[in-house]
Amino acid sequence: MKTTKHVSQILIAPAPHLVGDGFRVQSVLPGGTRSLNNKISPFILMDYGAPSYFPPTNKPRGVDQHPHKGFETVTVVYQGELEHRDSTGSQGKLAPGDVQWMTAAAGIVHEEKHETEFSKRGGKVEMAQLWVNLPKAYKNNKPGYQNLTKAEIPVIDLGEGSFVRVIAGEFNGTKGAAKTFSPVNVLDVQLKKGDKLDVTFPQHFNTAVVMMRGEADFNGNAAKGVETVLFEHDGTDITVTALEDTAMLILSGEPIDEPIFAYGPFVMNTEDEIKEAINDYNAGKMGFLN
Repeated sequence: MKTTKHVSQILIAPAPHLVGDGFRVQSVLPGGTRSLNNKISPFILMDYGAPSYFPPTNKPRGVDQHPHKGFETVTVVYQGELEHRDSTGSQGKLAPGDVQWMTAAAGIVHEEKHETEFSKRGGKVEMAQLWVNLPKAYKNNKPGYQNLTKAEIPVIDLGEGSFVRVIAGEFNGTKGAAKTFSPVNVLDVQLKKGDKLDVTFPQHFNTAVVMMRGEADFNGNAAKGVETVLFEHDGTDITVTALEDTAMLILSGEPIDEPIFAYGPFVMNTEDEIKEAINDYNAGKMGFLN
């Protein structure tokens, strides 16, 4: 029997800010408070960078080398081209439609920049970055990457230009491209005005919809870009009706019932583990970039 998952809260994103010199983003899913952590776990936070023009330059813009430990970052590129490299020796490029799922786990140092040739041409960059927590059992795993090209991500065509890309989890029997350490659904959705989408998640899952563009109705509550809709645990089903052409990320996952202690780029379970992470980074145990 279908039961409605009602809206509990709509978050309004603050003004854009620069991360490094290459990403103009808004904190659409802010982390850091215990009450919100309980509503969005296993997700930690998300930034969305609406389309922003960057003029040509010979020095790629972006974020210089920095560490991460204890969680995963998911970078989705909509416009522009990015490149990355890290302390494991990995490097790669991201084109529109590509997703990078990075598992920081035991610790990694990396940098994220606009791709070199794209930088020389200049152009618009649109992207999103989501942080996903790791259960304690996996926080000290070896770091790694899942570089998911646009072609590798399953697309469910809803007709008339509407579609669902299954980045992680499952939608209507189609499994996502990414492998995850806990049950997580990440759906990249575009709906044309008037189209509807029904999604179902377990009642106990935390669920959020990040509106990037347009306006949509969620079980009787309207939200627009750049607002984030949080849901109660009173049902399983959400009906999305596009009031305008829309783009959104639908996030749903099983809460990780463990303590969270976060400090900057480190997300662990205790203060002592944070201190250890800082010491490991300062001692070079997370590696270096040449």
